[in-house]
Amino acid sequence: MLMLDDVALHCLLKRDRHPGVTVADATSRDSRGMTVTLRAGAAGTVCGLEEAERIFTLLGCAVDIAAASGARVETNDLLVAARGPLASLTSGWQPAQSLIEWASGVATATADFVAAARAANPGIVVACPRKAIPGARPLALKAAVSGGAVVQLGASPTPTLILAEHFAFEGAASVRNRVAQMRQTDPARPVAVEVETLAHALAAADLGADMIQLRKMRPEEVAATARSLDRGWTGQLIAAGAIPISLAAAYATSGADVLMTSMPYHAPLADIRVAFERD
Repeated sequence: MLMLDDVALHCLLKRDRHPGVTVADATSRDSRGMTVTLRAGAAGTVCGLEEAERIFTLLGCAVDIAAASGARVETNDLLVAARGPLASLTSGWQPAQSLIEWASGVATATADFVAAARAANPGIVVACPRKAIPGARPLALKAAVSGGAVVQLGASPTPTLILAEHFAFEGAASVRNRVAQMRQTDPARPVAVEVETLAHALAAADLGADMIQLRKMRPEEVAATARSLDRGWTGQLIAAGAIPISLAAAYATSGADVLMTSMPYHAPLADIRVAFERD
């Protein structure tokens, strides 16, 4: 499982620490022993507990986590318990809470989408794009994986993507040249072509694309494209966009092989409740 490194966690501590308390002196100020607990305020899929554990560890606290990223939890379930000086706990609880709130919100939305899509089509693959919230990509990808999505299609190496703009501004001949160049440069790397219309999807298939990514097409448009491509093209068809949970079933039964949704990255925060107790 992916995990944010200490550099990123130190940045969170520097930005979100309790006013008046620095990371450097948090382990030395106020020796009163306290425990802070973080609990689930609602049922959902959690993510980021390992990073929260590391945040408190960096501040000199003893920490236990009660679940791993990707676990399903219920209301009031214990997630994290950290013990240490009050100054250390007040430096760490807000960064830890914020991180778990955002990551668990993404993980829960992803898990709900996966469940809705697979209820309609058990074989559908759900993916989240590697292009995520600026500055939050590592945590976003971890949260998506925790919710049951994939963030890389197929085996290594990662496919090369030709964007839809190449069709729009340069035409099919230019796309053909790009595909041929990629085949020559790296024959083992799959080639994906992004399109916005049925005509461009058919052209991409004729050009030898291994994957065709349908950008922001409606379910009925995806279905029409899938039917047209079913006449001999054997590649992977991807429906991509900010697909909401309410349309997961419609897309899952449209004929696409993969649903790639960015919706979870904009999900509401999970409810994470914090309480302090004196030892």
